[in-house]
Amino acid sequence: MSGGVDVHQHLWGSPLVGALRARRVPPLLDGWTLRLDGEPPYEVDPADHDPARRAGLARADGLGLALVSLSAPLGVEWLPAREARPLLDAYHEGALDLPEPFGAWAAACVRDVDAGAAAEALDAGFAGLQLPATALLDASGYERCAPLLDLLESRGLPLLIHPGRSPETPGAPAWWAALVPYVQQMHAAWFAFRTHGRPRHPRLRVCFAMLAGLAPLHGERLAARGGGRGEIDPAAFVETSSYGPRAADAVVRALGVDVVVHGSDRPYAAPRDLGMGEAAEHAFRVTNPHRLLHGPSNGKEPSHAG
Repeated sequence: MSGGVDVHQHLWGSPLVGALRARRVPPLLDGWTLRLDGEPPYEVDPADHDPARRAGLARADGLGLALVSLSAPLGVEWLPAREARPLLDAYHEGALDLPEPFGAWAAACVRDVDAGAAAEALDAGFAGLQLPATALLDASGYERCAPLLDLLESRGLPLLIHPGRSPETPGAPAWWAALVPYVQQMHAAWFAFRTHGRPRHPRLRVCFAMLAGLAPLHGERLAARGGGRGEIDPAAFVETSSYGPRAADAVVRALGVDVVVHGSDRPYAAPRDLGMGEAAEHAFRVTNPHRLLHGPSNGKEPSHAG
């Protein structure tokens, strides 16, 4: 679909690769071997971070815009500011230098929050801000990150919540982090936003990676336990990365088609045909991403029930 949007890709520019290789403790790159706390070494394919090749894939996917983000499982955002800043600067520099059709989400330190630094990054033309789910799991996380979320709200820019670092699980298989901690984080982040984020930030548009870990499917249990009727928040979006037709169909049934947006998680996953027909695909790839990134065309988001 020409002119579509993918809100979730990863592509490391050469400045970030160099900054990761300069480190002596995780997160670091040893050649093309990624070493993180809590996860086994990962052999990165250099072709996955070749801007020209990736631009060709994006065009072949029919994209007019592919938004890249800093991989939150690296843990950069949780480093002390003196360590995080060089990596964040390197990521921002490389992301801004990517060819069309790429755009990018900005990133920010969540251990030592600096809204001024985030504002400077956003001034450069980023689509919004990505934060790790691990920073937004409870009331204290929303208190700590409030300056960043206030900044987004004041500028009418969206937030992308992405899985963060994984705790070390000795003996776990290579897929464990993606299937257990990441899903748990996104599930918790979905309900934490409902409980703490939305009341505090009523105008903030937010997108949850990987269908929010399928948390929206628990609306019936939420109602049964006294958490409300599972009302739909029209400014809380979910993106489809790593999931296929069955999961996407279930989430659409729970939330409706208007808050689902296309995300692929390239290079870690490829786009999927969700099998929902042309109208739904147009909504996921064109109409809904426009609402996420720019707000409703009439300037007024529907009121949030509940």
